[in-house]
Amino acid sequence: MTEERSNRQMNSQAEALLQLAEAAKSTFWGYLGCEIVHLEQEKVTISLDAQPHHLNLLNLIHGGVLASLLDNAMGLVVLQLCPDEKTVTAYMNIHYLKSSGVGILTCDAELIHRSKRTLTTQSRIYGDDGELLAWGSGSYRIVK
Repeated sequence: MTEERSNRQMNSQAEALLQLAEAAKSTFWGYLGCEIVHLEQEKVTISLDAQPHHLNLLNLIHGGVLASLLDNAMGLVVLQLCPDEKTVTAYMNIHYLKSSGVGILTCDAELIHRSKRTLTTQSRIYGDDGELLAWGSGSYRIVK
């Protein structure tokens, strides 16, 4: 495949993902407040402006919000690679490393392995201060 054709294909996929993100605003993605920051081949960065409603009773970002952010980012990597396939999260592992309050969270995700029916990804969440808050990995299965 020529570089020009590869770039056209990536731009087309990026446009499709941006349209998907726009359509997803009425779903949990939008309710949570996720935004796409950057897309490239096999990598995605999203962000979330964490607000008081994202906090738990200790005034810390709720673990479920972090888990959802990880899953959303890794899921976008999978959607980018399998745009015409139905995929589901088969397994997700999360390491909560540091607590945080309100502020901008940035989450990046990338593909680390692919087999015939399974994609394995990893993802990291960073706080406003650049500190690593959580690391996760996930396996996504292509369903027939």
